[in-house]
Amino acid sequence: MNTNKVIKSAKTPGEVGKTAIQVVERMMNLLDALAVHEESSSLKSLSEVTDLHPSTAHRILNDLVACRLVERGDGGTYRLGLKLLELGNLVKARLSVREAAQAPMRALHKLTGETINLSVRQGDEIVYVDRAYSERSGMQVVRAIGGRAPLHLTSVGKLFLASDDPSQVRAYVTRTGLSGHTRNSITDLSKLETELNLVRQHGNARDNEELELGVSCVAASILDDTGKLVAGLSLSAPTDRIQGDWVRALQDTALLVSKGMGFKPKTAEPGI
Repeated sequence: MNTNKVIKSAKTPGEVGKTAIQVVERMMNLLDALAVHEESSSLKSLSEVTDLHPSTAHRILNDLVACRLVERGDGGTYRLGLKLLELGNLVKARLSVREAAQAPMRALHKLTGETINLSVRQGDEIVYVDRAYSERSGMQVVRAIGGRAPLHLTSVGKLFLASDDPSQVRAYVTRTGLSGHTRNSITDLSKLETELNLVRQHGNARDNEELELGVSCVAASILDDTGKLVAGLSLSAPTDRIQGDWVRALQDTALLVSKGMGFKPKTAEPGI
């Protein structure tokens, strides 16, 4: 036992040659150890299970507490934090949207021959989580999965802004300053409000070369079983190739994906 303690004590916080990968591995080991027990765990037990020196485990746990991945319990114990629940729910929502959207996206791409994007909101940006496209599309820019873009410069982003109340939109403008990427970018609050009113009226949103010159997009909403906007489906194409009848096909596809998410459209009353 004494020999083992000497070996463990050699792994001090200032251990030379410790890499970032080792730190991440130790963090994950601590999270896995916490996940095994329903109740809070003590520093001593976590140190023993992960074979980390108590001072090393304590330092890493403090970092995890600071980013809400771990919470402190009574008596100096630790438990998994609510941030993990938030991240888990976010991942679950994205994965279910992707699963519901993949086949309809491929069908819409086959119909139009253009790039179809699936995007979700994260803070003041949209994140591209899936796409259906071909090299033959001739697009100058195809946003990579995982890529980001400001809400006000994208068709899907405008869908999300249009679902916000006016105070939230103004707060977004204050935070971001409405910086533009092209001469067509909306950089004025009044113009953005006018644009969002059009989105609400028409039920779809457009990007008129506001993110990339020569490329236009149109987007439709994807709703979950509660009617909440959870993602947007967009069609991107060189501006001179955009066709009016694609809007209806896009909206029908987005509705199909929404139904796959459990959304049930309201039926019109008889005689209406």
